Amino acid sequence: MSDDSFNWQDFLTRWQDEWVPRDAEDKDEEEEEEAPGDVLLGRPGAEEAAIAAAEKRLGRRLPPSYREFLAVSDGWQVGQMVGVYQLGGAADIDWFGDPYDMTPLYEEGLGDTPGRAEVLLAGMWRRALRLETDSDMTNALLDPGDSDEDGEWAVYVYQGWHGESPRRYPSFRAYMQAMYRRFHSDRANRPDFVNATTRVQDAHVEQARLLALGGRYEEALPLLEEALSFGRPHSGVLLNQLRHLLTPCSSQDYGNLVADPRYLPEILPVQALKQATAGDWRPGEDDHWLGMMAARGADRKTAEAVLSTVRDGTHRYAPDGPWGRAVAQAREAARWGATDTAWRVLRDALPLWAAPGPSLIAPLGLLADPILGPLITPERGREMLATPRTGETGPTPEPVPDLDPPGLVWLTEPSANRQPHNGYRCVWVEGIAPTDLPALIGEEAAELSAPIDPRDATWRAPRPHEREGVELWEDRAVVAVGRTAEGWAFAFDGFSGHRLNTLFQSPARAASSSGRAVVVWRDPRRQSPGDDPSAFHLSVADGGKELYAFTVQGTEIQRSGTIPEALDPARLFHPEDTEPDRELRMLRALNTELGLSLPHFALTQGKLHTFTTRSWTRAPRADEAFTYVHISLGQPQP
Repeated sequence: MSDDSFNWQDFLTRWQDEWVPRDAEDKDEEEEEEAPGDVLLGRPGAEEAAIAAAEKRLGRRLPPSYREFLAVSDGWQVGQMVGVYQLGGAADIDWFGDPYDMTPLYEEGLGDTPGRAEVLLAGMWRRALRLETDSDMTNALLDPGDSDEDGEWAVYVYQGWHGESPRRYPSFRAYMQAMYRRFHSDRANRPDFVNATTRVQDAHVEQARLLALGGRYEEALPLLEEALSFGRPHSGVLLNQLRHLLTPCSSQDYGNLVADPRYLPEILPVQALKQATAGDWRPGEDDHWLGMMAARGADRKTAEAVLSTVRDGTHRYAPDGPWGRAVAQAREAARWGATDTAWRVLRDALPLWAAPGPSLIAPLGLLADPILGPLITPERGREMLATPRTGETGPTPEPVPDLDPPGLVWLTEPSANRQPHNGYRCVWVEGIAPTDLPALIGEEAAELSAPIDPRDATWRAPRPHEREGVELWEDRAVVAVGRTAEGWAFAFDGFSGHRLNTLFQSPARAASSSGRAVVVWRDPRRQSPGDDPSAFHLSVADGGKELYAFTVQGTEIQRSGTIPEALDPARLFHPEDTEPDRELRMLRALNTELGLSLPHFALTQGKLHTFTTRSWTRAPRADEAFTYVHISLGQPQP
């Protein structure tokens, strides 16, 4: 075994000395009169001759940790809430023999390429030793076919009433240590359950809390995991905070912290997040969640209000003090697409975050903020945890690299929320604020929405045939709005899948009344027979007048105005090059010549303001015809 200092006599004596009933409600009338010291969990150890006789009867030498256990105690009263109550001694154990005919059931599920663990489990039922003599439809099975280099046999605990696969422990000793931790966990809420073990574990919890606040979360993790296995108070909520930031898209439980006014602004919105974003939400489920929060002591009306703001995207994480000012500054940057800048603001201000009480070790409230939450990637979560907070000192971690690549090249690469076949179109305007864009190119009375996933905004937008007063030929785009690192305001549509056609009219002139405007539309080649070749459009305007423009479709080029040499389509779109190469060359030229860029992270993983533009197509003339086709395959799921 890996721990040579383990001693069965010490271990079982400690367990015996610490024994108390689970709680007062579990005692029957006889136990009420029985002091803890009167309950004997074990029996005198078996003589070597008795162990050897059992091995001869079974035809196998028993594994080391089980032999050593029998020599100290010939059986044990495990006394779990559910499961095994009593382990037999040397004279009691016998082969299980698979009386319930489980082997065929597990063999049928092996499949064509089963793993080693599956094969071992399927064969375990007929070769295992049965250890328990009293249980709640539960078997403790010692499997000689599943052994390690030390000669230890795995223990499988099968709860017949549960319907799940047995739980495996690598050895008998590992099983008993787990049962000892379960013994502690079952009694952790008893005020009189205080002993050397509980004091050690509680000290570990406090040590882990300080380590975590000092940025040494990797040292805190094993301390909290062990303390949680003993059921120690506060270990779970501290551990879950570390796990949450290590995997920000996960959900964790924080119990009654939702009712504590010190923690409510950080915890309740995070607890509401999973409920608010559930894709399969059905009426009545909110009542269940609200009832659960109320059962934990939270005010129902408060919980309902928080859930509502988290669901509609209006929730704001707004702590007080210097940390709160940094959060507000970061949100202002992130809501226009500058997510790397926002993260640097948060990162630099993390030491200023002060825990409102001993049960909170990180600013979890960030995760529920609709604008700042998406910024917390697993890498940034680790950086948060590695940064000292609440007055603790220690080395600061190496900064996580920025996530936004410069320029526009990323538009050629697939991402989780955008595929190249979607195409993209964008309007950039120099020298204005993003808030000015709706007035320049928006439909009548267009206003910026609350920050939203741009893809969701496109999916939710009604089609022309669904909107009163909108002609079928119109192509009104739902665009995400922001500001580039170079200071251009932009309006981007990368999810609508619209086609560039002969009715297209560039919004560059309308956008340029207050400064230079650039319009780019990339319409990729479709794979269906008869589809038009791919197209790329660029138009540049200033002061309401178009300066130059071109459209490349297949090998044809239409141009107007004096196009700078660096952007000349004849130079950039070589017929012998592949389509991706031509697009890549054009995007690099736009970045170099005009200073254009787009924020990759904000457009593919973040949330931005949106609005609906005027039509990108003009009305058809009397001698022109158009076709409008709308195909619905069901409601898309965000």
